[in-house]
Amino acid sequence: MQITRQRPETRRGAAENFTGTVWLDELAAPPAPSRLRMFNVHFAPGAHTAWHRHPHGQVLHVLEGEGLVQRRGGAVEPIRAGDTVWIEPGEWHWHGAGPRTFMTHLAVVEAAEDGTTADWGAHVTPEDHPA
Repeated sequence: MQITRQRPETRRGAAENFTGTVWLDELAAPPAPSRLRMFNVHFAPGAHTAWHRHPHGQVLHVLEGEGLVQRRGGAVEPIRAGDTVWIEPGEWHWHGAGPRTFMTHLAVVEAAEDGTTADWGAHVTPEDHPA
């Protein structure tokens, strides 16, 4: 068993993948053969991801605040502290904070064999994101 006590380095979400202010901490990236990755993601009010998908799906667990998630072709769904969301493998989606609140969630994914965890697409349009 390995216990990690070193605090991860917080990094800003890249502008090509996020709208607004987003901060990420990679909490877990165990050595091979594991491909597990776990992130703590902090979204400022109104901040959100671009459209993206994950090769093996994604689990989101909301720790605090209120947010939104949308799957391509579906309705925008509210999420709040305590909610857990499963995104299917290859399913295009976006997620982020509500317009008036911060939101923090854990994001858990399994990397593809080449190490890729996400395939990023276009930014969410104002028609898709309720302001």
